[in-house]
Amino acid sequence: MPPPTSRKTTPEADQLIHLRAAGTSLVLFTDDGRLPSVLHWGADLGAAADEFLTELYLAARPSPAPNDLDEITVVGVDVLPEHASGWRGRPGLTGHREGQGWSPQFLRTALTVTTPAAGGGRVVAEGLDVQTGLAMLLEIELLPSGLVRQRATVTATADSLGESGAPYALDGLALVLPVPPVATELLDLAGRWGRERAPQRAPFIVGSHTRENRRGRTGADAPLILASGTDGFDFRSGEVWAVHTAWSGNHLAYAERLADGTSVLGGGELLASGEIRLAAGDSYESPWLYGSYGRGLDEIAARFHRHLRARQQHPKSPRPVVLNTWEAVYFDHDLDRLLALARHGAEVGVERYVLDDGWFRHRRHSRAGLGDWYVDEEVWPDGLTPLIDEVRELGMEFGLWVEPEMVNPDSDLARAHPEWILGVGERTPLLSRNQLVLDLDNPEVYGYLLERLDALLRENRIDYLKWDHNRDLIDAAHRPAGTPAVHRQTHALYRLLDELRARHPKVEIESCSSGGLRIDLGILEHTDRVWGSDVIDPLERQQIQRWTTQLLPLELIGSHVGAPRSHTTARTHALSFRAGTALFGSFGIEWDLTSASAEDRAELARWVALYKEVRPLLHSGVLVRDEQHDPAFAVHGIVAADQTEALFAFVQLDTPLTAIPGSIRLPGLDPDRCYDVRVQAPGERPSLRQPRTAPWIEHGVRLTGRILTEVGLRAPALHPEQLLLLRIEAVNE
Repeated sequence: MPPPTSRKTTPEADQLIHLRAAGTSLVLFTDDGRLPSVLHWGADLGAAADEFLTELYLAARPSPAPNDLDEITVVGVDVLPEHASGWRGRPGLTGHREGQGWSPQFLRTALTVTTPAAGGGRVVAEGLDVQTGLAMLLEIELLPSGLVRQRATVTATADSLGESGAPYALDGLALVLPVPPVATELLDLAGRWGRERAPQRAPFIVGSHTRENRRGRTGADAPLILASGTDGFDFRSGEVWAVHTAWSGNHLAYAERLADGTSVLGGGELLASGEIRLAAGDSYESPWLYGSYGRGLDEIAARFHRHLRARQQHPKSPRPVVLNTWEAVYFDHDLDRLLALARHGAEVGVERYVLDDGWFRHRRHSRAGLGDWYVDEEVWPDGLTPLIDEVRELGMEFGLWVEPEMVNPDSDLARAHPEWILGVGERTPLLSRNQLVLDLDNPEVYGYLLERLDALLRENRIDYLKWDHNRDLIDAAHRPAGTPAVHRQTHALYRLLDELRARHPKVEIESCSSGGLRIDLGILEHTDRVWGSDVIDPLERQQIQRWTTQLLPLELIGSHVGAPRSHTTARTHALSFRAGTALFGSFGIEWDLTSASAEDRAELARWVALYKEVRPLLHSGVLVRDEQHDPAFAVHGIVAADQTEALFAFVQLDTPLTAIPGSIRLPGLDPDRCYDVRVQAPGERPSLRQPRTAPWIEHGVRLTGRILTEVGLRAPALHPEQLLLLRIEAVNE
């Protein structure tokens, strides 16, 4: 007896869609009446592949395995996997109508394909399942950067099951992208407050590796990206596929390998029980799931960076040098002290002065005042105007810290409106950092916050808001109903940010959330910068920034120079290490300059001048990270898009095992070009473990890009927690 076959063995040509952009190909299959499946996501197959798509389909089409389904209904992997189509992994859509309609099977009703001449493209597919009373809209895009992104919208149709008319209880909507069997290893990021974005690896075995974020915000332990790749993939080597869920509330990312060898990466919003109930005509739209393919993690990062820089709202002006007052004065808001700090800031070259926590009513410590967004009349009898005017006369912009989503129980707002606070029934919500959370989806709360923030921006010449969010949304529910709140809270936050930006288009907003917690491509559609971490100890920041750049370009990551002794770790570091670390970001200062010596302020001014000189390169170039053969040191840099110049940092993190370090390899340069390499001042003479340094450090060296990449330069023997900057310029011959 011949083996069973599927109903159709050869597709029509118009059922196969090939999108290409920036070295990536995405091949979709749209069988009769089905939503799209993915035959290939990965390396560019070339324009000639269009002539062989039917053959590609036949080559990808499996035969039934022993003791398996008799009929193959899916070739490739469905973007929205369906249990009814034989998928034995996590289904894309989960939910029910009082126990019915839990296994949908959508029949395609419409398909639109747009393929711009510049490359990439967009596919929109619509489907309907009459039995479950649901309609589905899938959007799949290959962006000019080579990123794939997709999202889904499910709508309850007018028809319902039986006579009950029960709404559809949506439990989850996650989309997937396939990865080939050669992807045998997984990488994502873990972390905690103060040690965000720590890499972790695991084998990609049969089963599911799932990362769930249930903090109500993008937490320190969020995966940032979930990557799979060939064994031992690194920054510059191996094939890598990665996904990111662009959402600032609860979300998940997962890798799943089935018993038949099929492997996928997926993600979506993580919904609480009963959070989404769709009556007839109601819709739910998932967040975008981004996918990035590349050779090495640097290429994965480069696609995200190119996409973010191409956005219309991406910051266009040079990223200013920031002076933030938090670690300088904390809650001690004395006008004379703050003015002295401003003057010292202006002397070293600061361009934006940010007044942090402590300016509003009752805010003498962290236990009171949140919610009372009025300038404290006792501390500021003349308002903020005297400080703002002086700051502006010194040539700096003025910024202000706010935390609108939070409230202290000890506040006028909480006493007047306890019903505005998220919580389940009459149960007292758990405190965290002496804070509770306001229900932004409540129109009265939204209106109050919009009025207060709008008034602050209208009444004061404010250029910048540092928007903080210091508490997880634990046990978060809308009152009085007690329904889950995170989904609507997140959308309400986005609306509030957008409305403020519409009213004050010149005001920039930073996403700060216990430092660097709320970092995702969802919040960055509504803000202009993120704060990398509350810890500005440069040794910790080396790793935090190294991995934050896996998603974000340097200009979006706040990175500051702290005091000689770190406020959070008690470590002490040289100014060259602190400033050289902060240089690779959106540079700033968080240090009481009134207590700094004249020598330190003069050296800091030189670092500020260097940042202003190199920020056009840092904030437009390509990130490169050399692979660490020795964990005691790291090399990272930025190479200009045209490869005419670069700036690298050689960082000694720890004491090496060997007496003399190995070579510094400088990747990303034009292999056939000649370059002059020299040490970049200031900080050109870090502390050494050897009596003399290498000759090239003293006199510079001229080498080809190929030699610098393949051979490199002998590394100096630095003491731990030191760095050396290397300036590289192409030789015009």
